[in-house]
Amino acid sequence: MAVFRFFEGLLQPTALPTEETPPPGLVAFYWHYARQARWLVGALFCAGFFVAVLDSTIPVFIGRVVGLVSATDPAALWRERWHELLAMALVLLIGRPLALLAQNLITNQAIVPGLTNLIRWQSHWHVVRQSWSFFQNDFAGRIANRVMQTGPALRESVVAATNAVWYITVYGGSAIVLTASNDLRLAVPMALWFCSYVLLLRVFVPRLRDRSREMSEVRSALTGRVVDSYTNIQTVKLFARPRDEDAVVRDSVDEHTDAFHRQQRVITLFGLSLASLNAMMVVGTGATAVWLWMNQSITVGIVAMALPLTWQIANIAGWVAQNVTAIFENVGVVQEGMRSIAVPRQMPDKRDAGTLRVTRGEVKFENLHFGYGTQRGVLHGIDLTIVPGQRIGLIGPSGAGKSTLVNLLLRFYELETGRILIDGQDVSAVTQESLRARIAMVTQDTSLLHRSIFDNIRYGRPEATEAEVRAAAERAHAIDFIEGLEDWVGRRGFEAHVGERGVKLSGGQRQRIAIARVILKDAPILVLDEATAALDSEVEAAIQEQLEGLMRGRTVIAIAHRLSTIARMDRLVVLDHGRIVETGTHGELLARRGTYWRLWQRQSGGFLQEDVQEFRVAVE
Repeated sequence: MAVFRFFEGLLQPTALPTEETPPPGLVAFYWHYARQARWLVGALFCAGFFVAVLDSTIPVFIGRVVGLVSATDPAALWRERWHELLAMALVLLIGRPLALLAQNLITNQAIVPGLTNLIRWQSHWHVVRQSWSFFQNDFAGRIANRVMQTGPALRESVVAATNAVWYITVYGGSAIVLTASNDLRLAVPMALWFCSYVLLLRVFVPRLRDRSREMSEVRSALTGRVVDSYTNIQTVKLFARPRDEDAVVRDSVDEHTDAFHRQQRVITLFGLSLASLNAMMVVGTGATAVWLWMNQSITVGIVAMALPLTWQIANIAGWVAQNVTAIFENVGVVQEGMRSIAVPRQMPDKRDAGTLRVTRGEVKFENLHFGYGTQRGVLHGIDLTIVPGQRIGLIGPSGAGKSTLVNLLLRFYELETGRILIDGQDVSAVTQESLRARIAMVTQDTSLLHRSIFDNIRYGRPEATEAEVRAAAERAHAIDFIEGLEDWVGRRGFEAHVGERGVKLSGGQRQRIAIARVILKDAPILVLDEATAALDSEVEAAIQEQLEGLMRGRTVIAIAHRLSTIARMDRLVVLDHGRIVETGTHGELLARRGTYWRLWQRQSGGFLQEDVQEFRVAVE
């Protein structure tokens, strides 16, 4: 066990990467990870050499024993040759097992678990720091599949290539040298085979590489579509569309099957060509050896060595061929994985980025222009100053730019022109982590992690105590339903798990957990995006009291349509077609009879009468 633990501790899988972005070139990408275990790979290379050398002695020992038996008197064999026989026995009984043990310890205890998970960990470390748009433009399942599959594929191809190089080099080279040293003509079939084998690899390897990459791409796309169906299973069920999902996945399965067939055709042809080549080598070497023995050019011991050596080379060639196939299957997986992993961060922090320090909470938007890269654009010349502690409401029709403005504040996207300042600090000049740590946000579509209630609330402040978590839940009026929860494995209360994206909870329960998380975070800037939309009126009234306390002394930006929320804001900012068209208090904007007045009339004209009543109560 001590030996196992020693080798298992040689590589730390969760070591931080030495570079932010893995390089895009295939060889450089391999070296980026392999160099972190280069001494282990080097040790495996040496162990593989010794194993190959020791394996190549077996046919030599067989030939030598046959030669001794045929040329020595049985009574004198052990007396005269005991040291030679003992040496061969020790090599097979001790030397070869020790070499194999070293090779297996390096491979199985150090490289397989260590390097595999190091690649996964560092790939995830890089991918999770990509911009929001990076994840919006791809299947989450495909990204995850690439991260998970690249690790074992890269490791396996490195290990297999290391072993394959030595086996074919040592076996092929030693076979030619050993046979040629006895009679040059005996080495001719092996030399011809070796040249043909190299040519065979040159013909088939590029095709195997291309088919493997294609195979990996369609497999990843299939995984992405299957996960997409599972992730949106509620929508699939609500619209009764399982057959349509069947069709989407069936198309991907058919595409995967076609790629599979193309790959297997190349593998089958490669196997047939290699089997024919090996057969010709064995027959050619055997015929040559028998002919030379008949002409008394070689002894029977040389024949006994040449035939098993040739057969062993044929077997090793088949093993190497399988390894070459596996290597390039794995290379294809790695190349496909690089499409998500070896991608420069789209929104990296500047090299000299500082830490955002919020002392007052003033927020300024200066001449913002942004349009997600489109010519039409979304925001056009936004100038807005929010003084410290002020609570503003962003009002406007759908598509006016409200959420975009908040996303830019959080730096989910890079500005096209203009800048955003918090207490005089340009948000593009500070780290994104420090920026988002100073802003708390409650969204309308709350998503929770598939963890316990306790972990989800404490996500707002990981160092919070159990008492602080409970206090935040109480302030969010969530304690009653939390204490009554029990999940599918019997965990209760704060330890109950919520399911993927919080699916085990109702919309209102998820919203209250999100509010508790924000209460615990205690950030100086607060963003509310329809924070109480999923709550019933009774719970909303209670939560509004807590939000009032939470908003006190903080700079607040609220995106809301509910009049009860709007009435509590110090200033309303009306957006339309990406421009600020009005700003002022609720009363001032109604008096102007402009865009806000028209929105008010539309809402109070029968669509949301309960909100009108809530507003009247709030005003009174």
